[in-house]
Amino acid sequence: MSSFPTNRPRRLRRTPALRRMVRETELNPADFIYPLFVQHGHNVRQPIVSMPGQLRLSVDQLAAEAAEILTLGIPAVVLFGIPAHKDPVGAENFADEGIVQQAVRALKAAAPDLVVITDVCLCEYTDHGHCGLLNEQGEILNDPTLDILVRAAISHVQAGADIVAPSGMMDGMVQAIRSGLDDAGYSHIPIMSYAVKYASAYYGPFRDAAEGAPRFGDRKSHQLDPANAREALREAALDVAEGADFLMVKPALAYLDIIARVRAAHPQVPLAAYNVSGEYAMIKAAAANGWVDEKKVVLETLLGIKRAGADLILTYHAKEAARWLQEQAA
Repeated sequence: MSSFPTNRPRRLRRTPALRRMVRETELNPADFIYPLFVQHGHNVRQPIVSMPGQLRLSVDQLAAEAAEILTLGIPAVVLFGIPAHKDPVGAENFADEGIVQQAVRALKAAAPDLVVITDVCLCEYTDHGHCGLLNEQGEILNDPTLDILVRAAISHVQAGADIVAPSGMMDGMVQAIRSGLDDAGYSHIPIMSYAVKYASAYYGPFRDAAEGAPRFGDRKSHQLDPANAREALREAALDVAEGADFLMVKPALAYLDIIARVRAAHPQVPLAAYNVSGEYAMIKAAAANGWVDEKKVVLETLLGIKRAGADLILTYHAKEAARWLQEQAA
């Protein structure tokens, strides 16, 4: 008679078929949201040096991009616009012919089934690079900023956006946008709130891509301190109470514990996690040097984010990961 324990978990890991049968978390292209950077011009496909494989595209390039994304099984994109001109209030953010408005119309015309999400913030559009209007001392004015965010959100929806995603971490932004959309006849439009957005060093390549780095100071007055977890739960609860239809945690890798805590606190609300530019760039750099197997590391990373509790993952790896998953399934 064997003296070993009768409960031996390795029995379930013996073959690939057994491992598939008991797999607890599955990764699927339908989990991904692909970020797109859009700029003015024609026939523009400008590489982003700090984010290998990513491009800044002109509007005329979006139809082909949308077709590829849908073919890969990715259901949604999130748009970031680079305006032609910047000013203190970010006027192109809510202009009828703003870059995002043009991009939304082009995407919906080319691919009606593609879910188009727009980032609603000021930092890419203002000449000072901050997420809100400023007073003479350079401090962000919370409530006047809300008025601009509401105008931008309504403008994006009028262009055809399916979801608006406020990302500036202004107090009351979800409630203001919800009220503004409802009053404008858009009560059916969901809000994906960047509810838990940390003041992170992982955003560097994005600020290069979107030309959104602040010209002075930082964003620590409104983005969360990386040391804080309980504060994240408070922010998420406030946004749910204000009418958020989705919650988001950003970044992802250094905040897997936060994803898990938000998931546990709000099990009924769809949860997204943003696998941000710095996380993407680090894997790309390591792979380019031959230090890691890019495919395996990317899929393991995305699986870990989903395992932590994310329903959806905003990731620059989306197209590559979708191809790899399709190959695995074939």
